[in-house]
Amino acid sequence: MKENVIDYFLELVKIDSESKNEKAVAEKLIKDLQALGAKITIDNANEHTGGNIGNIYAYFPGNIEKDPILFCAHMDTVVPGNNVNPIIEQDRIITDGTTVLGADDKSGIAEIIFGIKAILQKEKDHAPIEALFTISEEIGLLGAKYLDYSLIKSKIGYALDSHKVGSLTIGAPAQNSLKFVIHGKKAHAGVAPETGINAIQIAANAISKMPMGRIDNETTCSIGIISGGSATNIVPDLVIIEGEVRSHNPEKLEEITQRMITAVEETVSEYTLDDFQATADIDLKTEYHSFRLAEDHAVVQLSNAACVKINIPSTANIGGGGSDVNIFNKNGLEMA
Repeated sequence: MKENVIDYFLELVKIDSESKNEKAVAEKLIKDLQALGAKITIDNANEHTGGNIGNIYAYFPGNIEKDPILFCAHMDTVVPGNNVNPIIEQDRIITDGTTVLGADDKSGIAEIIFGIKAILQKEKDHAPIEALFTISEEIGLLGAKYLDYSLIKSKIGYALDSHKVGSLTIGAPAQNSLKFVIHGKKAHAGVAPETGINAIQIAANAISKMPMGRIDNETTCSIGIISGGSATNIVPDLVIIEGEVRSHNPEKLEEITQRMITAVEETVSEYTLDDFQATADIDLKTEYHSFRLAEDHAVVQLSNAACVKINIPSTANIGGGGSDVNIFNKNGLEMA
């Protein structure tokens, strides 16, 4: 293992680990964790994700009279994350511009490893420590969703997946994903356009009726992908729209989601031709639920005390995106 956290981080980011391909970085972590004395377990979450390895769980024994604590980071990176070439430029680490750096979340991994290393080297009395390194976080929090929760002994913990030192995310929204497949009627656009029903036109009209962007301080929604059509001389009979709704408020999440669905259903119903009726297939998926910790929660108090001890300003904030923490809190593991 490298002697300092920066060198260790640089070593980690050079290991390819795009989502579903975390095995190489996992094997390094297993080796390093075992060298620190951890008991390692690998679950079978990858059997559900199609990846090449499961979540990595490490347990470090401690004073059993103290409550155990969990630290988590995810091993995967977004695309393009292969062949990363990190460069130290003055006071920051960047890439050569051809890939992401992978600091999300290999900076969190490095911090956990070196934090545990420092505790063990000082030989001070400490609580039992659990370290969890998840897979496929970037493509739907899949490692957390399929984690074997029977492994976890802690009741509280921290996911090191933030961008600001001393910042603690104590709340995040739920997310619904929406996919609309709109079916029109194909025709030749130059010879007989009147015999067709344009699915792209239906989609455009439906989208124009949808709420969009920031709805209020708790809720956002977006259409992010539109695909369809085959040629300019063909009236398209199929278009796919994909979007999302996020909210900290379950009632608002449901309301905006239903408004988007209604916009499609009502618009589709308006398009008929002879005995043909345009239709839409609607797929609604709840990606994750919201969570909110009180500002006096034990997780927050412990974090604040640690920041005071090492003279770092601490802040608690409400996030706008989801992370493994959403899944953990839904499963009864209170984390920030």
